[in-house]
Amino acid sequence: MAVEARIRQLGSRHQSLEQAIHDEMKRPASDDIRLKDLKRKKLKLKEEMESLRASH
Repeated sequence: MAVEARIRQLGSRHQSLEQAIHDEMKRPASDDIRLKDLKRKKLKLKEEMESLRASH
């Protein structure tokens, strides 16, 4: 049960990062460093979710 809750929590954070990336890309002068950082964090969350799913 705790694993599913953690996966949902990570999924929510993943979605929030996706929205932040989308918002940043819509800006006329998007910050490439910020985009890179957001994408790195999003990938890390995705990898953690996949790891939890595989071990569950």
